[in-house]
Amino acid sequence: MKQNNVKPADGRLGVLCVGLGDVSSTFMAGVLMIRKGMGKPVGSVTQMAKIRVGKGADKQYKHVADIVPMPTLDDIVFGAWDIIPDNAFESAMHGEVLRDRDIYPVKEELEKIKPMRGVYDPDYVKAIEGTWTKDTALTRWELMEQVRDDIRRFKQENGCSRVVVIWAASTEIYVPRCKDVHDSLDAFEAAMKADDRGHIAPSMCYAYAALSEGAPFIMGAPNTCLDIPAMWQYAEKTGMPIAGKDFKTGQTMMKTVLAAAFRTRMLGVSGWFSTNILGNRDGLVLDVPENFKTKEVSKLGVIDTILKKEDYPDLYGDIFHKVRINYYPPRNDDKEGWDNIDIFGWLGYPMQIKVDFLCKDSILAAPLLLDLALFGDLAARAGKNGIQTWLSFYLKSPMHDDEHEPVHDLFQQYTMLKNEIREMGGYEPDEEID
Repeated sequence: MKQNNVKPADGRLGVLCVGLGDVSSTFMAGVLMIRKGMGKPVGSVTQMAKIRVGKGADKQYKHVADIVPMPTLDDIVFGAWDIIPDNAFESAMHGEVLRDRDIYPVKEELEKIKPMRGVYDPDYVKAIEGTWTKDTALTRWELMEQVRDDIRRFKQENGCSRVVVIWAASTEIYVPRCKDVHDSLDAFEAAMKADDRGHIAPSMCYAYAALSEGAPFIMGAPNTCLDIPAMWQYAEKTGMPIAGKDFKTGQTMMKTVLAAAFRTRMLGVSGWFSTNILGNRDGLVLDVPENFKTKEVSKLGVIDTILKKEDYPDLYGDIFHKVRINYYPPRNDDKEGWDNIDIFGWLGYPMQIKVDFLCKDSILAAPLLLDLALFGDLAARAGKNGIQTWLSFYLKSPMHDDEHEPVHDLFQQYTMLKNEIREMGGYEPDEEID
């Protein structure tokens, strides 16, 4: 075992969520309930998983916090931005994800979490009218500077030694990568100062501000934000870790399991039709075609990457893949993800698999927020900067630079995660990715 070089997790950790809707309020209420001993952190690797370190006679299974220094849940302080003024209690009650009995015991703490005014551009989120926003007449650069001020003030007022910023807000409209603006840090900064609203999304203001303030930034939506060379350059320049994009919760989690199973068994796939019905604020936003385009891009790339059609053209060379999301208010946060998969086996004989995943979107997302915030902080304390590919396990469309392919197979992603934790803990990274 080598010496680990991870700085201790001393002091309070500020977790600042962009967006205080269903996902964030479920996450915050859950952590506060768990701190009181009134719930379990089910779904959280950082809190519940045991990871093997060492081999043979030296083999041990340890919790993450016993391998690397981690903050406790008591060390966390919550904050948020939103374009709607509801505090965390009001948001949790309005969202109706959690039962009253899981909200009221932490009512006072939730009421104190009042959102700071959000960066709002109606062209990027057409379905929601922002009523609690920063001045929309300001330039992107000026808005970014206001977010920096928010982070500094929050850190000081709450006595935080470190802060992580995590995007848990709506999906923005699709912004194609523009080489003239997005491929160079100088050009990107000039575009912010020139208020180039077509190429600089509101989410980019938060990301740039976070990195400027020494805070890791996690992108939990499929927005074009971190996955541009200018942000990679800035993350390296500031020495900060970044990760994204889009929390891997329901349907895509199942795809990363099933597609891996088909490839492992050498079963062919001729078609994969996926549809969702969702009634929360996310569903409302995704009902707008320009916003759905952003989500569609992140969901469509999964199976092609896992199945490797170039290597297995007979099995996966001609898959018809379609994804739909439908806004259906009666379901609220109870999302239904339905998949019809046409597969074929011996001698090409066709078969079908139907998956109907009735899940609570925010219940699946909340532990991802916790793990990504804590692992983002861990990466910063370990001196890691730039894209954290080892966090792909949590993300639908894992961020990667132009020289690397993303890994989508859930089990390979978990191996990457475990190896990184082992290495940071001073152990050998002893599992291989095929």
